[in-house]
Amino acid sequence: MMGMQWLALGAFVLAAPAWAAQDVDAHFKQVYSAEWAWRTGHAGVSASGESQPNNGRLDDVDAASQQQRLDYWQHVLKQLDGIDVAQLSPANQVNYAVYREQIGNFVADQKFMNWQMPFNSDSAFWSDIDYDLGGDKLRTVDDYRKYLDRLDQIPAYFDQQIDNMRAGLKRGFSVPREVLKGRDVSIAAVAELKDPTQSSFYAPFKQLPASIPADQAQALQGQALQRVRDVVIPAYAKLLIFFRSEYVPQARTTLAAEAMPDGKAFYRQQIHEYTTLDLSPDAIHQIGLDQVAKIHAQMLQVMQDSGFKGSFAEFLQFLRSDPQFYAKTPQELLDKSAWVAKEVDGQMSKFFGHLPRERFTIEPVPDAIAPYYTSGRGGPDVYLVNTYDLPSRGLYNMPALTLHESYPGHSLQLELADESHDQPAFRRNGYISAYGEGWGLYSEYLGNEMGIYQTPYQKFGFLTYQMWRACRLVVDTGIHHLGWTRQQAIDYLTVNTALSAREIANEVDRYISWPGQALSYELGYLKILDLRAKAEKALGSKFDLRHFHDTVLSTGSVPLPVLEQRIDRFIAEGGPEPEYSCDCAKDGKATSPGP
Repeated sequence: MMGMQWLALGAFVLAAPAWAAQDVDAHFKQVYSAEWAWRTGHAGVSASGESQPNNGRLDDVDAASQQQRLDYWQHVLKQLDGIDVAQLSPANQVNYAVYREQIGNFVADQKFMNWQMPFNSDSAFWSDIDYDLGGDKLRTVDDYRKYLDRLDQIPAYFDQQIDNMRAGLKRGFSVPREVLKGRDVSIAAVAELKDPTQSSFYAPFKQLPASIPADQAQALQGQALQRVRDVVIPAYAKLLIFFRSEYVPQARTTLAAEAMPDGKAFYRQQIHEYTTLDLSPDAIHQIGLDQVAKIHAQMLQVMQDSGFKGSFAEFLQFLRSDPQFYAKTPQELLDKSAWVAKEVDGQMSKFFGHLPRERFTIEPVPDAIAPYYTSGRGGPDVYLVNTYDLPSRGLYNMPALTLHESYPGHSLQLELADESHDQPAFRRNGYISAYGEGWGLYSEYLGNEMGIYQTPYQKFGFLTYQMWRACRLVVDTGIHHLGWTRQQAIDYLTVNTALSAREIANEVDRYISWPGQALSYELGYLKILDLRAKAEKALGSKFDLRHFHDTVLSTGSVPLPVLEQRIDRFIAEGGPEPEYSCDCAKDGKATSPGP
């Protein structure tokens, strides 16, 4: 574990001399460069609920380390507040707006001691640790030895997390007990393993590179088996005992974020962090109600277009139960997803002028987390499709899900951001939920213009996904501000959407345990739609949809007010094609480095 290594850098920053004589842009760059180097030297740092790039280590996360993080970020914030933003270059004014939002959220999260609740119903430190340790990036003997050392860090890391959770329990800051049922499955999957070689922690050693001599490979495999058997599995077993005997019995019986210590301020901060807007819970709730009414009318029209003669409730039941709408095997569901992805590929050049070099693959959600995991999740390299409980995965939803998670949604967005080498690392690798999830939902909307929704059922699937996100505004604020019960939230989604019972239960548990995050989708989407309409009206015949999309994506992940400023400039300049410095294909055609 890294212990206090970061203090050396922290002390340097804290003791930095006055910057008055230096160029303002250079000063700003020095501040964010030093902080980014420090931040990426730590594991467990996140912004807007999303992990930042990690270093493959498990650092100290105890209370003392958390206080030091707060002190560090508060000083960075003080430095930022001392910068005359008007003196920055236009590009750095945008960088400043994005960066200050990040640091402000870090400070707020530390003040509210979010680290005392290091998991929710969607993700957890013990199930994310495989990725954090970098087992998929091992190449040399030294890589494998360092990985073995990281396995040795797991017990101490878990002990600190247990201490943090105990502190949270003591002050009533915990995941609600009502959503903890079955949450121990992913811990038990490791804790109760009989064969260490079946552990995902051993997986990197099953087939080592041919460049490693056989005797060294055999030795490494023996050491890995020993580490998993004697270090990793016992650490998970200890965590499982704590979870079952202490955490679940002592977890709070309330649901609302506002019911926790300083809960009203905490929920307002979560709203700001995830939406980048300063809206009240009541205002958001009303926006949700208005959108639900609007989308419901559209759903009724599509139901009529399908020829169905029954009521709306009967139509929902028909969609949830008729075998024609469900895959028979996991592979069929993956194949259907891949087919939609290729249909989208054929439309991309009509809607985007710049495409990335990176490509994504499609894989099933891992078995250990699939029962409580979301329907799908997209990243720059993989689109995960949940093949667990096939009768809950309606094929009519698959086009909208694929558009959101892969292209033109998250995979495209994250690949382009990563290839934007002119932007600072904190922008290329950061993630702001309102922008990212707003774009994902807007990508579902684009499916209409791309011709992806080809049947009334697929069009209804699109609308049920739209309704799902609108309902989130109502449900999240209902639970965390208005005192709704879990059953009220389930009933609201059941009546208004065609989501399956499993999907609805999993989603409601996610909203309960992750306050505010669910608000980012609809509010981000509505902002992008509004900005497009504004640009179309202002530019008239000069409006080019490809230029608009490229401009939105060229910003990387930014707060919604920053995106609005960028589109205002786009309009003022006459809607030009944005300049790219990334290694992207242009006009939708891949470029080749040659033979």
